[in-house]
Amino acid sequence: MTAAPTLFDRVERAAGVVHQRTSLKPDVGIILGTGLGGLASEIEVDTSIPYQEIPGFPLSTVETHAGRLLVGHMGKRPVIAMQGRFHRYEGYDLRDVTFPIRVLSAVGVKTLVVSNACGGMNPLWSPGDLVLLSDHVNLLGDNPLVGANDDRLGPRFPDMSAPYDTELRALARTTALELGIVLREGVYVAVPGPSLETRAEYRMLRTLGADVVGMSTVPEVIVAVHAGMRVLGISIITDQCLPDALEPAEIGRIIATAASAEPSLTRLIRGLVERLT
Repeated sequence: MTAAPTLFDRVERAAGVVHQRTSLKPDVGIILGTGLGGLASEIEVDTSIPYQEIPGFPLSTVETHAGRLLVGHMGKRPVIAMQGRFHRYEGYDLRDVTFPIRVLSAVGVKTLVVSNACGGMNPLWSPGDLVLLSDHVNLLGDNPLVGANDDRLGPRFPDMSAPYDTELRALARTTALELGIVLREGVYVAVPGPSLETRAEYRMLRTLGADVVGMSTVPEVIVAVHAGMRVLGISIITDQCLPDALEPAEIGRIIATAASAEPSLTRLIRGLVERLT
């Protein structure tokens, strides 16, 4: 009886497909979150690979997530971008959610830039603001590293004292200042979703020390750190989540807010990528 392929084997097979489709060797990966797919227009695309053509990749089911892997250049830098990500609320387990991060690592990515749309709980911040992630809280009730560890993919107990790279955060702050972009900085908390939070839950999350809340990012960051990548995270606040002034959320308005802030995010990420050493 043939043994089932290991996670390492599955990653290598998927990475092999990417290598077959492009001769570029990108060392920067970018994840485009909800409403942020237009950032792809900044990439001079050499190859576009639909997720369904990459063995082991899940399929995006969320509006605005195109479901393509883009390989090309941002300025002079070779990059690879996920135009669409995966979430636990779609029914995927966290190993599936983070499988693409394993593949990015296998094709040579050393720096990962993660973007997302989020709810803002800091009363001094507003919808449309960009937030540089300094840390996170995992309330998904799971961890993508649970189970047998393969040392070829990373260590059994990866250190998470600084999941968001200190030097990259400093570069992001400098780039934002040079470009005249307001950049907040704070803590992201990941929750399962897909329902949004109650007033009481927002109060709890704020008490725990979080500034913004969302349903993604944290599993990807955990796996990226496990794989030895440097990580930078940037959120766009799409709705204000203040318990005493809470209004019903509308997905159309959330996506529109993300789209209106996207030009600033695009300029920031492009400027940052161009400054990477």
